[in-house]
Amino acid sequence: MHADLIGLGALVLVAGLLARGGRRLGLPTVPFFMLTGILLGPATPGPVLVRHPEDLALLASVGLVLLLFNLGVEFPIGQVLGSGRRLFIAAACSIGLNVSAGLALGFGLGWGTSEALVIAGALGISSSAIATKLLIELRRLTNAETPIILGIIVIEDLFLALYLALLSPILSGADSAAEVALHIGMSFGYLLLLLLLARYGARAVTMLIGSHSDELLAILMVGLVVLVAGLSAEVGVSDAIGALMIGLVVARTAVRERVERLVLPLRDVFAAVFFVAFGLSIDVGALGSVAVPAVLAALITVVVNIGAGLITGSLFGFNQRGAANVGLTVLGRGEFSLILATLALGAGLNPKIGPFVALYVLILAVLSPMLAAQSRYLARVIPDRLLRSRWRYVREETMSTACTHLDRIQITESDAEACPQCLETGEDWVRLRMCLTCGAVGCCDDSANKHATGHFEETGHPLIRSIDPGEEWRYCYLDGALVREPIGPRPTVG
Repeated sequence: MHADLIGLGALVLVAGLLARGGRRLGLPTVPFFMLTGILLGPATPGPVLVRHPEDLALLASVGLVLLLFNLGVEFPIGQVLGSGRRLFIAAACSIGLNVSAGLALGFGLGWGTSEALVIAGALGISSSAIATKLLIELRRLTNAETPIILGIIVIEDLFLALYLALLSPILSGADSAAEVALHIGMSFGYLLLLLLLARYGARAVTMLIGSHSDELLAILMVGLVVLVAGLSAEVGVSDAIGALMIGLVVARTAVRERVERLVLPLRDVFAAVFFVAFGLSIDVGALGSVAVPAVLAALITVVVNIGAGLITGSLFGFNQRGAANVGLTVLGRGEFSLILATLALGAGLNPKIGPFVALYVLILAVLSPMLAAQSRYLARVIPDRLLRSRWRYVREETMSTACTHLDRIQITESDAEACPQCLETGEDWVRLRMCLTCGAVGCCDDSANKHATGHFEETGHPLIRSIDPGEEWRYCYLDGALVREPIGPRPTVG
């Protein structure tokens, strides 16, 4: 017993130290938790801290359950339903392209139908934790595309719930189509019961777990979550989806905010154990056999996500930089891909699933922050014809909704068809820009004299707009960004 505690404590400590070092490099923590399990597990030469990964199975299950429960508690379903049709189209395109590509790859590998469905889910769902972390660390929270990115990953989380419900009877080994249909019916019936509980039973759940003491609330909350997760697994729905649904129930109770605060440290600790335990289960010797498929899967994901970003950019009128940010920010795969791999291994599917998903997640966890941070290079090569608007001269500029200089706008239209200063000197210009404060017209920075920028440097007037046909963008010199209104309905006044 003492040896087990020493091994577990050392394993978690090393995982934390490696993850802390990774954060200093701008990388997410999940790959380092997995890497700790791989390096210090029984399948790797060198020191072994835990010889029997199955000893951590219960703790890992609690980590998985708390991950999904926390997602349910924080799930902004009202925000998603009120985001408009374009967001659902963008999310559907992203999910459809990624899942279809994953399914095609899964069948191409020839591992089996069930394995192909798991690979489709693993490739189809982004890591909300990695995407959110990137938005914060890259300081893009006020970018015009950020609400759309958040909406897409929220809808992907909702899709995860449905996908797990559909996948559970297949992973349970149903022998016939009728048995699969029965299991799916039972799964959705159980989900419907939990949804009804969320709609009408919030008060009862509050009475059950509510307490003025944080200690008792935490105990009652964990007990309820683990119980519902276990009952879910017992009736043929995965414990993960049961935890997600009871999170939706608790989200409608009066103790939601306190539960959010209390569950975070528990989630982080037990989730780390889950990822470390997953790494312990990986046979390092098998990584070589899945290296080519994992690299291919990562490349497919990069290409497909760029395509989905272009579709989203066209739907919302983003420029090349905004479209590139969408595609590359949601590139990372993490907790949900590993959850699907864990369920597949537990169901006795092809053991290659584990190392394949692990290596795939590791590759994208490194690529995602690197590519997202350098999105301007992708923006340079995206043709204008792929987006609805003409962005030839501002394709690399950030689009922001947080400009604080809009009160300086005095004039918005001009009949000018030439740069007055260039006319005086008899020189040529490329494009025309108009100052939104005084209405002065000057040539763009691709022109030899750059009169528009010179006007800003002389007067300090911050905002200009393009007055060329087909271009209606505004740019703030002080913020260094294109300026647009937030997406969504305008607030009513009265």
